[in-house]
Amino acid sequence: MRWCGPAPILPLLHLVPAESLILFDLILRGGDVIDGTRAPRLRADVGVTADRISAVGDLSAAAAARIVDITGRVVAPGFIDVHNHTDGWMIKAPDLDVKVRQGFTTELLMSDGIGYAPVDSQTAPEWLFYLRSLDALRMDEYEGWQTIAEFQQRLDRRCLQNHLVQVPYANVRTMVCGFGRDPVDDLQRKIIHAEIRRGMEAGSTGLSTGLDYINQWYATTDELVDACRVMREYNGIYVTHVRYKRGLLPGVQEAVEIGRRAGVRVHISHLKPHGERDVDELLTYIDTVARHEVDFTFEVYPYQPGSTMLNFMLPYEVWNDGPLAALGKLMRPEIRARFRRSLDNYRLPLDRIHIAWVQSAENKRWQGSMLSEYVAAMGRPPEEALLNLLIEERLAVLLVYGEGDDKLIKPMLQHDLGMIGSDGIYYPDGVVHPRATSTAPRVLGRAVRDWKVLSLEDAVYKLAGFTAKRFGALDRGVIAAGKFADLVVFDPATVMDEGTYAEPHHPPTGYDLVIINGQVAWSQSDAQTWTAGHYPGRALAYRPTT
Repeated sequence: MRWCGPAPILPLLHLVPAESLILFDLILRGGDVIDGTRAPRLRADVGVTADRISAVGDLSAAAAARIVDITGRVVAPGFIDVHNHTDGWMIKAPDLDVKVRQGFTTELLMSDGIGYAPVDSQTAPEWLFYLRSLDALRMDEYEGWQTIAEFQQRLDRRCLQNHLVQVPYANVRTMVCGFGRDPVDDLQRKIIHAEIRRGMEAGSTGLSTGLDYINQWYATTDELVDACRVMREYNGIYVTHVRYKRGLLPGVQEAVEIGRRAGVRVHISHLKPHGERDVDELLTYIDTVARHEVDFTFEVYPYQPGSTMLNFMLPYEVWNDGPLAALGKLMRPEIRARFRRSLDNYRLPLDRIHIAWVQSAENKRWQGSMLSEYVAAMGRPPEEALLNLLIEERLAVLLVYGEGDDKLIKPMLQHDLGMIGSDGIYYPDGVVHPRATSTAPRVLGRAVRDWKVLSLEDAVYKLAGFTAKRFGALDRGVIAAGKFADLVVFDPATVMDEGTYAEPHHPPTGYDLVIINGQVAWSQSDAQTWTAGHYPGRALAYRPTT
């Protein structure tokens, strides 16, 4: 048996009568440990004391306040979701189990360069309005935070999961420059630098961008290089939703150029090809160029179809005066004409895109319907019907895009530089993409057992150990004595995603237990209750390991 804990502990345990002393708060007994490092699994007990793993090995002679027999099960490190849109849900529904019951114990927030911080009194209402169909919060749920540090303080021990943060570039840029398309001037550049530095000092992992999203599409390559140089002293990571509208390979090439010139590491968000040619070109470029020019990684979710907001398809100029002013521009004839051209040239027809969520009760009946069905029922041209829908819903319409068979993402799942992120956009009353509810079990079950593209050890590594190391989640992502007790217990023979595109809210099967910082956060057999200030989830600070 391979021993992972401090050498003196195991012999001493056999010398202490089990009934004489409680040595551990919790022992998980008899399971197979997959430790998050790609090492082969081993049969071992896991002992937890307070918020840490205190021993791994033969603990048969030890006592504990609670012993759970997990024979036939696997215990793995808690998973880290490196790309998601749960920032608002962590406030709105802090015991949201849709992520925890998948085994996600830590969320990396503020993806795609957009988020709820940093903001000021002028930009906070704009972001709350813009993010309504991507995240969760309503205007009346904003509590006045402005800085990233204040946002983290709001979440610390007030939700189930841990969280890390990034500095979202659109928030910084619009706070300094407004929402218009003017280039950044010298004074604005210095203020942007100061705000990025402030975010890094608060423990952010790096700078995130979403170059197809609001305001960031106006950021030039030179501007982004300049912004990224600020975080070089912190060994920060440039995490980017690249300019996919420009083209997949050119977008990734720009990201590598930014990282190389700025001297920072690069991580590509939700990297997903749209055809066989994309797969070949992309993997060839990654293996022959990208990984040699910069410290390069990416993440992928285990589905080909995607999801984003309907307002993503609007002409850029709609947003130049900010989201709150955008609504009034949708009646303009020139905007409608440009939107029509956008629809005509979009890579998917309207009969392959369904309405996932709207906020009004009147339009809930259209959730799950294709855009083509909605347009036909309205009896209007597509641009008029869909712009009218955006007006009715105050721009808050979420879509799911039927982009074809999942075979294209399998090589991305297998690649040694790839890790897993859900990109989940969740609404409990919506027909949302099942990635919000089913990403981790789909990897552990379908990708491992059915597709056979990963071993279970590799799947856990991509969900936990690799992610923790890359994003500086200190003492997490692995099972070893002294590490934080974020743990997931599941049945490797039955774990599976059950959510579908028609019924995405079916919970996964095969999970037994999720532990966060030593506390049982979710159990198949027992309901958990929490009070504000006593949740197990913590604000984590970035601690780079390389």
